[in-house]
Amino acid sequence: MVKVGIKKQYQHMKQSLNEKQWRQYVALEAKRKGNIARVAKKAGVSKNTIKRGIREIENGDTYRIGERIRTAGGGRKKIVDTDSTLLADLDRLIDTKGNPMTFVKWTTKSVAHLVEGLTKLGHTIKNTTLFTLLHVHHYSLRANRKDDEGMSHPDRNLQFEHINMTCSRFERSGNPILSIDCKKKEKLGNFKNNGREWKKPGKEHDTRVNTYDFWNMVKGVVSPYGIYDVLKKQGFVNVGIDHDTGAFAVASLRRWWQTYGKTVYAQATGILITADSGGSNAARNRLFKRELQKLVNEIDIPITLCHYPPATSKWNVIEHRLFSFISINWRAVPLTSLAVVLELISHTTTKSGLTVTAMADTNSYPTGIRISDKEFNQLNIQRDSFHGEWNYIIAPQKASTA
Repeated sequence: MVKVGIKKQYQHMKQSLNEKQWRQYVALEAKRKGNIARVAKKAGVSKNTIKRGIREIENGDTYRIGERIRTAGGGRKKIVDTDSTLLADLDRLIDTKGNPMTFVKWTTKSVAHLVEGLTKLGHTIKNTTLFTLLHVHHYSLRANRKDDEGMSHPDRNLQFEHINMTCSRFERSGNPILSIDCKKKEKLGNFKNNGREWKKPGKEHDTRVNTYDFWNMVKGVVSPYGIYDVLKKQGFVNVGIDHDTGAFAVASLRRWWQTYGKTVYAQATGILITADSGGSNAARNRLFKRELQKLVNEIDIPITLCHYPPATSKWNVIEHRLFSFISINWRAVPLTSLAVVLELISHTTTKSGLTVTAMADTNSYPTGIRISDKEFNQLNIQRDSFHGEWNYIIAPQKASTA
């Protein structure tokens, strides 16, 4: 069975029927679907044409054989027939992005602005007519799409393969594999949170929130730092109220180890961490590495780091196995306090077995801390032969060096 698109169906019927039959056909379609505007848009007719067809049907004024129909060429001419330069000027207006004599570029493609531009060029057209014309000639609305990752590193795929092989090696040995990152900061207060949720009948349709989110209305800012255990499918989120620094990132790892890791992985001989190349856990963040060295010395277990190449953060496992479900769980719920954030994160679960532990971190993590070359060179960092800036091991220091 061949499927025919609705627009092609309307085009076929318009060619097969006379004017009155066509008008009453689209009127019946609009009555059947209960939406005049939608049928008018798909069929390429005006809403008045459909309304006229509905009146004819209701009055019993159907087509009778031999009835005189408008002669060929009768009726109001199409605007593109009476204004030969309209389409060409419309194309130029939509493609225009500013004054070619300057470096300032802009675009104004709303129907109202296009009508104004066409009027200045000597055309007479109304908003509704232009709207119909745009659809008839297959213009369409376009939005922005996050798809440009920036410059791709030439060894991007090789690094992905290196990460995959390293993860396989740690999985075979039963050692933990952690994916880490800090979720975007959230303002605390009665502010709009994107998404929708179901409500019982009779309840207020929408949750009332502040119209504006000015900083003087903000009760605080939280930084949810996430740690996802790839093997156990467990999430841990350390919710800080201060800056997202390298020290905060390692403090979150330390809390994960003390709360969960040292019990579940009591026999661990190593820990693998996969992370982005930017942010508080960046590959070039000296503070992050120094604090990791302190943690390694405390637990006496080497930590292996594998950073994703630049502009590939969306491939980080934690993004689609933990953070995405947290966002779903708190959609349409104003994050009014730290307690609400902790409650919503802690109740994030999935059918595949994800559970999440959330803890509040009220410590201070100042910015601007610099690590000298002398101090940095004392760290026990063993770099891999393949992109040692992305792949390295931080091993315990000797007692004298530490």
